[in-house]
Amino acid sequence: MSVILGINAFHAGAAAAIVVDGKPVVAIAEERLNRVKYYAGFPRQAILRCLEVAGLKFSDIDHVAIGRDTSANLKQKLKFALSNPSRLLNFAKMRKESKQRFDNLKSLIAQECGVTPEELKFTQHNVEHHLAHTASAYFISPWEHAAGITIDGSGDFVSCLFSECVGSEIKVLHKIFVPHSLGTFYTAVCQFIGYEKYGDEGKVMGLAPLGTDTYVDFFERCLLEKPDGFELNPEFFIPFGANQGVEINEKGEMIVQRLYSDIFTKSFGKPRKPYTEITRRDMDIAYALQKVFEKYYMHLLNVLYRFVPSEKLVLAGGCALNSVANGKIFYETPFRQTCIQPAAGDEGLALGAALYVSNVVLKEGNRWIMKDAYLGDEYSDYQIRTELERYKVSFVEYSREELIDKTAEEIKNGKVVGWFQGRMEWGPRALGNRSILAHPGLPNMKDVLNARVKHREWFRPFAPSVLQEYQAEIFEHTHPSPFMLHVYKIKPKWRRRLSAVSHVDDTGRLQTVTRQENPLYYDLIKTFERKTGLPVVLNTSFNENEPIVCRPSEAIECFLRTKMDVLVIGPFFCRKEDSVNGSGF
Repeated sequence: MSVILGINAFHAGAAAAIVVDGKPVVAIAEERLNRVKYYAGFPRQAILRCLEVAGLKFSDIDHVAIGRDTSANLKQKLKFALSNPSRLLNFAKMRKESKQRFDNLKSLIAQECGVTPEELKFTQHNVEHHLAHTASAYFISPWEHAAGITIDGSGDFVSCLFSECVGSEIKVLHKIFVPHSLGTFYTAVCQFIGYEKYGDEGKVMGLAPLGTDTYVDFFERCLLEKPDGFELNPEFFIPFGANQGVEINEKGEMIVQRLYSDIFTKSFGKPRKPYTEITRRDMDIAYALQKVFEKYYMHLLNVLYRFVPSEKLVLAGGCALNSVANGKIFYETPFRQTCIQPAAGDEGLALGAALYVSNVVLKEGNRWIMKDAYLGDEYSDYQIRTELERYKVSFVEYSREELIDKTAEEIKNGKVVGWFQGRMEWGPRALGNRSILAHPGLPNMKDVLNARVKHREWFRPFAPSVLQEYQAEIFEHTHPSPFMLHVYKIKPKWRRRLSAVSHVDDTGRLQTVTRQENPLYYDLIKTFERKTGLPVVLNTSFNENEPIVCRPSEAIECFLRTKMDVLVIGPFFCRKEDSVNGSGF
């Protein structure tokens, strides 16, 4: 038996994953355990919890893989540094810090996890950032041949990697090096309109449909199209290496330094301050950003197709979370099938690095197809009952059939339901195990959710979970989206019926649900469909401006402090008005 621990550390999305004999058995992001969103330190708790879930000890680990290789792309790094001597000191400092952290994982893990070095017998593998991303998507797919692309801000001095994936190999075909980066472009513009926090890009994607094409020409000038990709126009960005780029504060949060140049302020005026009014200018900037991003996203995919003329595409990297762009791939490129890593951001490097070692380095030959994203931890009925009693929350325990029927009835009646079941999802999307559920057809439901639970920006849409067999009837494309990573148009006759999940541009970021992937969630939606005629529920993450809940205690606390109506946790059904500890609600 081979045991591989994969980790992502000292970058946003710190995480751990364990692969045993080629099969992932558990994967958890550190943020779910320490409650610091996009945590960028060392994933100590995630490693310990993964070992606990897998029933393993540190001495059982044969290999540790990390999605970072400081020795990768040295020639390109040196070339850039020598051509920019004023930034040489910064480059040297950043490289020294990386090498100190990643060159001796045994010492690092021993120190962070409180084990003796003698217990650690593993072989260390440093996997280049974008190879780990590619592995995270290709080695979960059912294919033996596919085109591969990873697109993000940067990693190991690369922002985009083209590859041909064949059997157990990932053949590198082309790289785009920093400073040229679609991720940098997107983040820079987000910063200017007041979305400065790491991970805010998804909010701006939701804002974009409210804008117009007023500023498209300006943003077209930010990038320069090339036959094999693109370059950033340096006039619009702070020179790469002029500062530390990203920093990690004392809480472990990522701090991204300003990326846009003064040409933005000269053209648009002062940048928007966070949490202030969103103006027409900001909406129009978001629209133009998304429009130009999509143009270059599709350009890269069409260039990739010339390298690898396959209809199958595997995708990862932070930019692959742009579900609006993903939904247009089938219309604007020759690709007809996609496999996207659900943890497409850097937390996915933990799983990708481990899968790379299993398939490429060790050639174990045990290909694993990802049918669902439920790789997190779970809790027994006894553990859940104990927490409910500790918080003095009244509950009724139901059979599976009763639980489904009662929950569907509550959703039908317009109640907001916290739904905590089975294993936690891997990746940033709640996919029916750590979800808040509501009626998708009530016109005021979006406002109700925001006022009572989520407290999100008014413009951000909520997602529909749809039974897969109804997808073709409701949406204008049939490619499944089990990980909520595609946005499609909703067909006209369904838009009013699904008003709470239809965005301003008549689209929905859908999750397709099959009984094979999640029997309990499927049967809940099916029961709701029998009661309402709608084979869809509104699904949003179980949280309140925090990482998605992981433990039963976090779900219970979120239920009690918000105006959620019902909590369904394991087999236990809790109504707010029945809870002894529900004072103030």
